[in-house]
Amino acid sequence: MQIVYKLTDAKGQTYGGLQWGEGVSHRAHGKGMTFCSPDLIHAYSHPLLAVLLNPIHGNFQAPLLWKAKGVVKASDDGLKLGLKQLTTIHQIPVPQITTTQHIAFGFLAALEVYLGEEWVRWVHNWLDGNNRSSSTARAAVYATYAAVHVAKAAANAAKAAALSNTPLNLIALAKQAMLVE
Repeated sequence: MQIVYKLTDAKGQTYGGLQWGEGVSHRAHGKGMTFCSPDLIHAYSHPLLAVLLNPIHGNFQAPLLWKAKGVVKASDDGLKLGLKQLTTIHQIPVPQITTTQHIAFGFLAALEVYLGEEWVRWVHNWLDGNNRSSSTARAAVYATYAAVHVAKAAANAAKAAALSNTPLNLIALAKQAMLVE
């Protein structure tokens, strides 16, 4: 059994009204290994990834986060885990992530696969806090757009890294993003 993390809505439910709670177990009904189907139950390897990737997965408003256990059967390039059976152990605090940290996560993931010199320089200045002035308002608009789509950017970066046989450590990038103020 491995410790994983399950995100639910504010009522403790996932898609289709499946109810989770302390000590609750569910088993996937499908026989295959396809994500976003009855084949697998979706979980995360780290609480930060659960929250950062929520917009492209459950998109739960005011989510609950559960420490859980099960046997991981599949991984979607590190974005989410697939299990045939999952037991939620207990609820844990949902990490509070600022908009700046969401943006940083997307930028850090993109930096792993996109190396355009001018953009890389701009992102490093942004991450260091050296280029967030009003004179970069247009870039800030794009950064805000990136924050809204941060999970998709991370997903694309993870898939691109997998295709190039260069594993992307999303947990390390998420932790690094939490240091950006």
